[in-house]
Amino acid sequence: MSILTFVGAGQMASALSFPVTQNGHQVRLVGTPLDRDIIDVARKTGFHATLKRQLPPKGVKYYQIEEITAALDGADAVLCGVSSFGVDWFADNILPLIPENIPLLSVTKGMIDLEDGSMITYPHYFASKLPQGKKLSINAIGGPCTSYELADGDHSAVAFCGDDIEILRMFKQLFESPYYHISLSTDVIGVECAVALKNVYALGVSLAVGLAQGPDGTGIQHFNSQAALFGQSMKEMKNLLLLMGGHEDNIIYGAGDLYVTIFGGRTRKIGALLGRGFSFDDAISELEGVTLESIVIATRTARSVRRLAEKGIIDLSDFPLLIHVDNIINNGAAVDIPWKSFETEKI
Repeated sequence: MSILTFVGAGQMASALSFPVTQNGHQVRLVGTPLDRDIIDVARKTGFHATLKRQLPPKGVKYYQIEEITAALDGADAVLCGVSSFGVDWFADNILPLIPENIPLLSVTKGMIDLEDGSMITYPHYFASKLPQGKKLSINAIGGPCTSYELADGDHSAVAFCGDDIEILRMFKQLFESPYYHISLSTDVIGVECAVALKNVYALGVSLAVGLAQGPDGTGIQHFNSQAALFGQSMKEMKNLLLLMGGHEDNIIYGAGDLYVTIFGGRTRKIGALLGRGFSFDDAISELEGVTLESIVIATRTARSVRRLAEKGIIDLSDFPLLIHVDNIINNGAAVDIPWKSFETEKI
């Protein structure tokens, strides 16, 4: 039996307790300062308030953040379960506490843009934030997987990525189950870039959902326009993946993640509201209290692309959907899909 300490009691981290405990291992679920109520309720009833599922009755112990030292004592591995908004908190408060011999696996999807226009993955960002001289194996999960369906045992196929294939194989043994299927890759940039970008483009495709629904939300859903935007999304995502140094094969994880995100979740909601004619501020107000990581990654990606275009490294016209999404959320533009700019002529 291995002991895994999950830091962050969000939906995905908590859902991962199912395959781990079913494999006979123990999970120590540690809430962040924002998860106090989740941990309190789970301790009393085993029910996860936001995942809306009973967590495994055996093999899960619950800890508040001030009990982190006890939760890490004797652990064989650590899982980072915070959202993009908690990345700096995790880097500043948790990374220094993890012993060098304990590998880290992160569920957080996203990237950070730098002043020179480049972007780095969260694993690389975590590595840059380690105390001087400290080394830590930092790995991540990417791919199409919603937390509630994972908790229900629906078949899911993901990728674990990191620099050391042997550590990835160890993680696979801990997490793999008859319904949780895990591929392994040492192309951290490729996997992490692909799954981060899906947030940008899921919002873009969801604009078509709202346009079909109309201002009152009663219109019939159209699929041609969604499919067209999906295709344009894949084209731009592939170009960005190669630009950032990832292998194009990993686009499959972004494609799957894009597909599942379009069919439900927070990003679909904000995209549909914008498509129906809501201003960005009104759409955000409508979804008050909902964490929207898609806005963060869309802003960062567009900022990176604009900087690279200014340097003449890329042509901004190669990313019309990304730039339109950025103009909507950051410049107050109305939804007006740039259909003509998607057309090509191949000889």
